[in-house]
Formats: sequence, C-alpha cells, structure tokens
Amino acid sequence: MSDFVLVERPRPHVALVTLNRPERMNAMAFDVMVPFRDALAGISRDNDVRAVVVTGAGRGFCSGADQESPGRIPGIDGLTVSTIALRSMELLDDVIRTLRRMHQPVIAAVNGPAIGGGLCLALAADIRLAASGDAYFRAAGINNGLTASELGLSYLLPRAIGASRAFEIMLSGRDVDAAEAERVGLVSRAVEPGKLLDACYELAGRIAAFSRPGVELTKRMLWASLDAGSLDAHMDHEGLGQLFVRLTTRNFEEATAARKQGRQPRFAD
Repeated sequence: MSDFVLVERPRPHVALVTLNRPERMNAMAFDVMVPFRDALAGISRDNDVRAVVVTGAGRGFCSGADQESPGRIPGIDGLTVSTIALRSMELLDDVIRTLRRMHQPVIAAVNGPAIGGGLCLALAADIRLAASGDAYFRAAGINNGLTASELGLSYLLPRAIGASRAFEIMLSGRDVDAAEAERVGLVSRAVEPGKLLDACYELAGRIAAFSRPGVELTKRMLWASLDAGSLDAHMDHEGLGQLFVRLTTRNFEEATAARKQGRQPRFAD
C-alpha cells in the first residue's frame, strides 16, 4: 500500500480510507489514485468490512487534477500522447466505477475542499457528510478553460440535486459551501468539523448492524434506479431482490422476534 493512501479500522466492521497527500490537498495524482483504487477493490473483497468511510488528510478532501506533479500512469510504455491520454482517463474513470461497485456502502467524509475530480469522488460515494465551514464543492473544469463534465459529474450531479441546479453550478464554476450543499441535497448533513468522522462512524455502524445482503442489495437497487428505463422495470428488479433476501434468510423472522423481546436483531447472514 502506498503512503499516499491510508487504510484503518476505527470501529468494528468499518474501514476508513484516507487520501494522504495533504501538502497537495490530496490531488488526484496517479501515484495516489492507483493505490486508492486498489485499496478500495481490496476492501470490497474483505468480508469483515460492512461499511466504508473515505476522507482526505489535512485541510482538503480532494483538490482534483494535480497539474504540478501528476505522477506516472502505469503501463504506458511505447504509447503515443493520444493513447496515454485515453489510458489516463480510463484509470480515473475506473476509480469512480470502483467506488460504485463496492459491496459495502461508502460514506464520503468531506472535510475540506472537493474540487473538480474531488467533487466527482464525493458524488461517487453513496452518502456524503460535510464539515460545516471547511468543506466546499466546485466543478472546476469550466474555470480552467475545459468542460465541467468529467468522471461522471454531468450524470451524477443532476440526479443528486436536479437539472437546473446542476447546470448552474457546473456552468458558473462557483463554490458551494457545506450549508448550501445540505440545503440542496448534495450532502446528507453538514457537521461540525471536529465531529465529522464520528458522525460518519456512527452512521457506518448503524448500517453495519443490518443484514449484509439487505444492505448490499439496497445499494445496488438505488444505483440501478438511476439507470432504470421505466418504473415498471425497476419495480420488477426491486421485487426480485426483496424476494431473494426474504426467501433465503431468516432475517424477517429474527427482526419480528427481536421486536417482541425488546432487543436488537442479530442477523446471521
């Protein structure tokens, strides 16, 4: 594992993944993103982990592209500039896809600026909490003479906050602070900076106590709903997932018994 990515276990069944290049505001150098992607893939396969928290070291969550020290893209020997550009975007896209594919729900603890690709990373998480006063979000590509559309942003942002707000934020390149992000639904909650990780751990612990397939299928269904072609098709998809858990586990019976006995349910799956 690279020193640029730290993996810790702060609570039972909870993994904390920290982008650890604070002197560069955790910018998306390839030397950071490759081990970050690989760490996420490894955690996804770790059956002891039931929820994941992602954050940044120091003052920033992630400041997007690193223009000064971008690092080296693996596997590009003998390629031309055009193909290297394609490989670089493919690698960064794969980070977003890896977050979305993880078996466990991912909570982004946005402790500071989430700029450009950093905003994209936050949106690829399943849940976002932000540090009030410290965190802000910016679709920075437009400010740099590029497009604001990258790493799924023009797909994910309108679905998170609505089309008009997404258009305005992406075309203006302005900053969205934590209070506004909470108001428009970009984050679930704005939390005092010193309490941000604890709030994420509390939420992660609550999720970790539920049924493993129940949580995993809920995550899958929520993401699938963004791609659904129709309500009817998605309801069929949901129904199959619900039947799968109901018929292959004793979770419903355990939950019913626990309520009658005044205790927390113990899901054995």
